[in-house]
Amino acid sequence: MGAVTLQNIVKRFGSFTAVHPMSLEIPEGAFVSLLGPSGCGKTTTLRMIAGLLDPSEGDIQINGRRINDVPIHKRNLGLVFQNYALFPHRTIAENVAFGLKFRGVDKAERDERVKKALDLVQLPDVGDRYPKQLSGGQQQRIALARAIVIEPDVLLLDEPLSALDANLREDMRVELKRIQHQIGITTVFVTHDQAEALALSDRIVVMSNGRVEQVGAPEDVYTTPATEFVARFLGASNILPSTCTDASGTTVALENSAFGKLVLPRERAPHVTGPGAVKLAVRAEKLSIVAPGAADVTGEDAVSVPGVIETVDYQGLAARYFVRVGDEQLQAINMIDGSPFAEGAAVDVRLRPRDCTILAEAA
Repeated sequence: MGAVTLQNIVKRFGSFTAVHPMSLEIPEGAFVSLLGPSGCGKTTTLRMIAGLLDPSEGDIQINGRRINDVPIHKRNLGLVFQNYALFPHRTIAENVAFGLKFRGVDKAERDERVKKALDLVQLPDVGDRYPKQLSGGQQQRIALARAIVIEPDVLLLDEPLSALDANLREDMRVELKRIQHQIGITTVFVTHDQAEALALSDRIVVMSNGRVEQVGAPEDVYTTPATEFVARFLGASNILPSTCTDASGTTVALENSAFGKLVLPRERAPHVTGPGAVKLAVRAEKLSIVAPGAADVTGEDAVSVPGVIETVDYQGLAARYFVRVGDEQLQAINMIDGSPFAEGAAVDVRLRPRDCTILAEAA
């Protein structure tokens, strides 16, 4: 039994189904991200766990206890939202202590637990200040301290970093991971940011249109996307309509207009059972752009085809190239050694078959 268990939960608003039947088990101490675009059902799912919304169907359990009918203030959950939700006219110490005071914890213990929480978020000396005297990042740390000071069974985070600027978001991401590892609390994190989910999570639940597309470890979801939506949403991918010609052995043979014939290891095509139409996914960073005829230094049998650079998206250490190969425009993200290739340059595009994935759904 996981720390949080969702059993066929559904959420409807009138005739609209925001979350279709969804089952999920979150292990104790895990950091699980609900990832997807706006309107995919991730925040609705979190709000059902929190008790802010009632599921239309199904059961929610925390530590084996069904909580569908348990009010939010009796679920022992820590909540952190995007807007901090700090009381502006209370000191930081009073903000952090609020949940403890509500639970009837005596003042001496409250003071001690507030001190420990502020130490944990590395803001030990701000207890006498007010929220307006702190930066956005500091306020978010205080919101986190207030959530964990009550020693909740589960920590729920709803886009907590989205109001911060890019550099501060990265700093807070590191801090959040440190704190979660240090206290070992089961955490459910809602985000639309792929980098946040990949960096923070033990498991990622990718959602689209109220449905779960894929659940798995970050590396598995990224390198072996199950569906076209996952491949496109999590990073930059090329999706190539292809034809499987043989799937009878330990390899899978296919053909497409960009690379011709490819032979993939069976583990890169787990859903293919026989010949037919398939979709091939190739991550943009797995395509190598080299000068025509350049030596292959990988030591592997890469497939190489000629192409022409159409657009260059310079990104500093790397460049994203839009390159024309036959009738296909492909994306390739490569580190830059010297100067990037120029628009209009003739290049070779190289691909290792083991870096491809055949998606679950048919073309």
